[in-house]
Amino acid sequence: MRSLLFVPGDSERKLAKGLSSGADVLIVDLEDSVSADNKQAARETATAFIASERNGPSIYVRVNDLSTGLTDDDLAAVMKAAPTGVMLPKSNSADDVGRLAVRLRVHEAENGLADGVTKIIPIITETPLGTLNAATYRQAGARLAGLTWGAEDLSAEIGAADTRDDEGAYTDVFRFARVSTILAAGAAEVAAIDTVFPDFRNEEAFRRDCLEGMRDGFTGRMAIHPAQVPIINEVFTPSQEAVAHARAVVAAFAAAGNPGVVGIDGKMYDRPHLKRAERLLARAL
Repeated sequence: MRSLLFVPGDSERKLAKGLSSGADVLIVDLEDSVSADNKQAARETATAFIASERNGPSIYVRVNDLSTGLTDDDLAAVMKAAPTGVMLPKSNSADDVGRLAVRLRVHEAENGLADGVTKIIPIITETPLGTLNAATYRQAGARLAGLTWGAEDLSAEIGAADTRDDEGAYTDVFRFARVSTILAAGAAEVAAIDTVFPDFRNEEAFRRDCLEGMRDGFTGRMAIHPAQVPIINEVFTPSQEAVAHARAVVAAFAAAGNPGVVGIDGKMYDRPHLKRAERLLARAL
């Protein structure tokens, strides 16, 4: 799950274009990109699209958040088409994931789907409370497929003038939200997915931002434009050199009987190095 591309649920043209983007996951959006007057039409368009696409990328649906009163109508429509999963915006804690999971279980039963087959990716930092509750997601259950974060909604909630400083770096509040997401995903042992980069025409800045995210522990990223997908796939796909080195580390530990420390080419490697190598190889599959 390297690249996750947002596609408006009410645009047949953009949904079709998303299929050729190379994204690992399409996020069919019923929330921010769809006007209030067009919600029902978007549900119908999204459901027909999901039902017709079985051999392409995984498809998640970003529903409207639980406080809107629209979530149940979203699910009643799209669960007929059996999406891979649901993205939950403005999640305030693992309890919100649990509330969504109860709804999904009902819809799975009604539509002849296996219990628990529909995964959940919550956006965990779009509210102040959600940001402070990041640690709760390690108790969110087996449906949890990853955690991601958002800066723009959080900035609106707290009244921040901007999310980044004049040099392009996140300010302290948003660095905290970003770091909280990485740590929460690590604690829950699920994918850490970086947030969107709104300036999609600035490919150089986007690539640099992706490299920083990969360095810090994110394993994938959301995109708002198909042009961002190739950059995400390139950055978050482990290089041949990195894969070869990881295999050498794993092989050295195995050959030595899995001790606490091994030596490779004059350097000492301990168990954290082994775990890092195993995680990289899992991403490379």
